[in-house]
Order: sequence, then structure tokens, then C-alpha cells
Amino acid sequence: MNYRIVIFDLDGTILNTLDDLADSTNFALAAHHLPQRTREEVRRFVGNGIRLLIERAVPENTPVEQIDAVFETFKQHYADHCADKTRPYDGIDDLLMEIRTRGIMTAVVSNKADFAVQQLVNNYFPGLFDCSVGEREGIRRKPAPDSVQEVLRRFELQPEDAVYIGDSDVDLETARNAGMDEIAATWGFRDESFLLDHGADKLAHSPMEVPKYLWTASGSSLRWF
Repeated sequence: MNYRIVIFDLDGTILNTLDDLADSTNFALAAHHLPQRTREEVRRFVGNGIRLLIERAVPENTPVEQIDAVFETFKQHYADHCADKTRPYDGIDDLLMEIRTRGIMTAVVSNKADFAVQQLVNNYFPGLFDCSVGEREGIRRKPAPDSVQEVLRRFELQPEDAVYIGDSDVDLETARNAGMDEIAATWGFRDESFLLDHGADKLAHSPMEVPKYLWTASGSSLRWF
């Protein structure tokens, strides 16, 4: 396994963003006199971009115009509050530093709006990623391979040079559509049985388990082994 770059999903993989997503979702719903959603409901709704999060959160048969208004309120609130409760998962910083110490590049690819991706990556992981790509015009959202392919093009790499780490079925499909290896993170927003049902064959139950798929345990300087 001679990977030259490790590409990570954001929400549910390197950052636990669920509480801030739930808070902004419920702020937007309340602002438009719509019923609130539980934290676990929001957990099920995330993974396909914030627009679809809002489409899933509003009541069935909500008019498009009202969905648009809720979405705009969500974006405004989340831009100001996306880092209130968000925290890196335990062990992520150590994993990133170990990967980079070995001369392997790191990147983030997310369906989250690009403004939030850049803000969160800069706030929580300064200097630990070579690039980050969020949702923006001209690039299809995951599971389309466009965003990971953009990363590969930027560094003149091939799919076999990369591995993608994510916590959802969308991430598994993204890696397959891009022709690259994948590792399923069970510590995030989807559990092990869900990931297995969607074809995951490499499972990591914590960031400490990721290196076993990247290099041999005996070769790692991490204290985890």
C-alpha cells in the first residue's frame, strides 16, 4: 500500500459537527414556524449536502419557496455558528500528523458548503491538510467523483495513489466511483452494520485503527500499537 494521499470526509469523520448542524437546522425551522427535529433525526439527514439536509428536515409537501427560505436562514446561522460545539474526534490530530510525517499528503472532500469547509479546516486543523474541497457550483456532489478527482488533478495523482476515508454510504460510493480504495469510519454518523450493509470491506472503529490499512503496525511511531 503505497498511498501518496489520504482523502478524508469532514462531517462524522474528522469533525463531530452534529450538534452545530442540529442547532442551525432547528433555528431555521423555528424561524419559519416549522416543527423541530431531534439530534438523531438530523444525524440521519446529513451526508448529501446541506440543501438536502434541509429538504429532509422540513415537513413533507413543504412548498419549494418555503424550503428555499429555510435553507437561506440555515446558511446564515450556520456560517456564524458552525464551530460552536464542533470538535475533532479523539485521535484525529495524531493520525494526521503521523500521516504527514511519513510524507503522505492529506486532503478533505466534503458535501458541506465550501465556505464552511474552509472555515472549519482552517480553524481546527491549521497546516494539516494540503487542500480541502467543499460543495460549490461546477462540481457535482458526492457520490459523484468530481471533488476527489479535482484533488487528484491538483497534485497530478492517479486513483491508485489515493485512499478515501469516510463514515457514510455516500463516501463508500464516492471512492468506488473514483476508482480508489476506501476505509469506512464507524465512529461517525453511521454505524458498523449500516456500513457493512452498504458494502464496506475495510472498517476502522477509531482513528487509531486507520494506520493498519496504510502501513504495517510495526512500522508506525504511534503509541497506539
